[in-house]
Amino acid sequence: MRITNANSLLEDELKDIYDFEKRLVRAIPKMAKAANSEELRSGLMEHLEVTRNHVERIEQAFELLDVSAKAKPCDGMKGIIAEGEEMLGEDIERSLRDVAITAAARRVEHYEMAAYAAAHAIAEHLGNSEVADLLQQNWDEEREADEKLGELAGQLLESAGDEEEAPAPRKSAGGKKARQAGE
Repeated sequence: MRITNANSLLEDELKDIYDFEKRLVRAIPKMAKAANSEELRSGLMEHLEVTRNHVERIEQAFELLDVSAKAKPCDGMKGIIAEGEEMLGEDIERSLRDVAITAAARRVEHYEMAAYAAAHAIAEHLGNSEVADLLQQNWDEEREADEKLGELAGQLLESAGDEEEAPAPRKSAGGKKARQAGE
């Protein structure tokens, strides 16, 4: 597809988003299955339903633009999902596995938020408030998911009770000189 104006750029962005949301509908259950924590597992399954709603909203956006809902392979999300799958295959201490899953899920959320923010800005520029509203709803839900994952990761880290002591902070060479120079 040749992108010649903001309308075609928005359509291209939506195709990318449509692809990654559909990919996530398939990837989230795998992450949930790998989770040890019931709280993480149920949170991921709840977000699966939210993600299905995102797919529906993107389909509504296509309808509002009077274009067919088509996905364009999103290489960025493919890579993020591949990294998450690779992490699931790693030899990770059981108590840290869920923390690693939350880290992978947060990468997904941040990528999604960036895509939604970009598409939202284009829709607003075009004066298409209906499409912008749909994109904003999805962005808000992605932000909420990221916040929940961040809180859960903190709880999981605390309960993991790492037995290793944290390494002492390293002092930089010339630290005193750097401080004096800044005074």
